[in-house]
Amino acid sequence: MSWLCTFINLLFWTLNLAILIRVIVSWLNVNPYNPFLSLVYQITDPILEPLRRIIPPLGMIDITPIIAMLLLSVVQQVLLSILATVVR
Repeated sequence: MSWLCTFINLLFWTLNLAILIRVIVSWLNVNPYNPFLSLVYQITDPILEPLRRIIPPLGMIDITPIIAMLLLSVVQQVLLSILATVVR
């Protein structure tokens, strides 16, 4: 089961990294049609778009990436806790 915990950690680390890249790219003047950025958008849109419908921006600040990262952390901990109880 250790491999499953490692996979879950890697998956959530990758999702958080993709969200962080998207935030940093939003501050820069980068070509949005870049293939790498298209991949980042495809990964993060299913997470961020539902939150954007619920949480309005605060002025010009979009807080959905922060909330998404917090929610991902909670989901990761819940999954690992469930996995730990199942293994026992």
